[in-house]
Amino acid sequence: MIQDWTQDSASMERQRQRRDFLKSLAAASAATLAAPTARALAAEHDLIDQPEPTADHCILLWMAGGMAAPETFDPKTYAPFEKGMPVDRMVSTFPAIDTAVDDIKICQGLENIAGVMDRATLIRSAVQPDLGHILHSRHQYHWHTGYVPPQTVAAPHLGAWMAKVLGPVDPVMPAFVNIGQRLEGVGEKEELKAFTTGGFFGSEFGPMNLPFPEQAAAAVAPPKGMNRRRFAERQQLFQQLLRSGPASENISDDHRESMLRSLDRAYRLLSSSKSQAFDIHAEPKDSYERYDTGRFGRGCLLARRLVEAGCRFVEVTTEYVPFLHWDTHKDGHATVDRLHQEIDRPIATLIQDLESKGLLDRTLVIVASEFSRDAIVEGVPGSTARDQATVKTESVTEPQHYGLHRHFTGGTSVVMFGGGMKKGFLYGATAPQRPLLAIENPVTVTDLHATIMRAMGISPRTGFDVEGRPFYVTRDGVGKPVMELFA
Repeated sequence: MIQDWTQDSASMERQRQRRDFLKSLAAASAATLAAPTARALAAEHDLIDQPEPTADHCILLWMAGGMAAPETFDPKTYAPFEKGMPVDRMVSTFPAIDTAVDDIKICQGLENIAGVMDRATLIRSAVQPDLGHILHSRHQYHWHTGYVPPQTVAAPHLGAWMAKVLGPVDPVMPAFVNIGQRLEGVGEKEELKAFTTGGFFGSEFGPMNLPFPEQAAAAVAPPKGMNRRRFAERQQLFQQLLRSGPASENISDDHRESMLRSLDRAYRLLSSSKSQAFDIHAEPKDSYERYDTGRFGRGCLLARRLVEAGCRFVEVTTEYVPFLHWDTHKDGHATVDRLHQEIDRPIATLIQDLESKGLLDRTLVIVASEFSRDAIVEGVPGSTARDQATVKTESVTEPQHYGLHRHFTGGTSVVMFGGGMKKGFLYGATAPQRPLLAIENPVTVTDLHATIMRAMGISPRTGFDVEGRPFYVTRDGVGKPVMELFA
């Protein structure tokens, strides 16, 4: 009975923290819609020396839910399943395998990625802040925007910054596309929506959301039976509603104009032959099958086609759903084994295809997650984060116990291909034994963002005035790119 009360109390506390988080996000979003548009910081804007870009496009492959570095790109001591084995012996549940680079090993199950690691920079020392009790939504918000929530304004997604500062590569194509994440019916939907936006830049710079890549073509085609005249009339009606409808009373003039420009761009895309890039079924059969390991694999194919057609920033996610996919609170080994099969061939194929088409040198591809995982440590040693493993045991007595079920923020891996990064390069390290803290060249989220933006030709000091407050592309403008990563 005491155990039940403790579980109920912990559940109630999680719900309270989630409610508080949602209230702060909702307040920031509402205030932003009613506020004037963000203006470039005039005094600094003229003084900033924007760097020469090494990439024109960026693809973020997001391993949503907490990809365990010791099970993917940072293998440690391997402990095979053994009934009765103490949990603290589990550091990696997959053995290490060789890659195309002599001094780099990754985990079994990623053999195809191993074959393209000679095109990669592997960071093994990415770190996240200790935010106390761990909410995936808070860490994902932080990673995607560079700011720890709550904020007084809605912080833009990385892709929105690129869309705003750089604009589209091709004026017909959307500058920012988000593939694979449903925003309804998957739990924590409001938190997901909070960072998957243009933030204070407005909807014009937010993402085109395509939850199912195989249905993307339908998203850029007029409804069946819709002729050109009716299509044009409907576009005019939407514009009229935005200008004078009831909803327009709750948004600023600048945001209204931004939404009108969004509609205009959508109309031009639907009327253009460029929309064919969204149809992955037009891909040759053998190519389609190389990608087709599931929704994520098809998303990688769509990302490649969109970059070819001129998209600036594309995110492809394995999708965040609480307690599914990389959010491994039990059955960790079996779940990660499945995920290896879903991501391995598509990621390697994407890199090979971009290279063969002459696009990899100018396309920065990033594989990342909000944090890593561990078998016994929650957060980092000494953190106030509460243990969130759903199955608590001191020894492995059945397969569901075998795996890394706790969140770990002290050191994780990020892989970067193309876009001006070094090839076959290893940067940073985590401790060989638990706790697997970054012990060499730690890279914060802020500095990682500065590195990504530097590659895209955006200074970390680039900022905008939002309600009288300076707001920078990296937190407070202090991000420093890790120049050792650049070729």
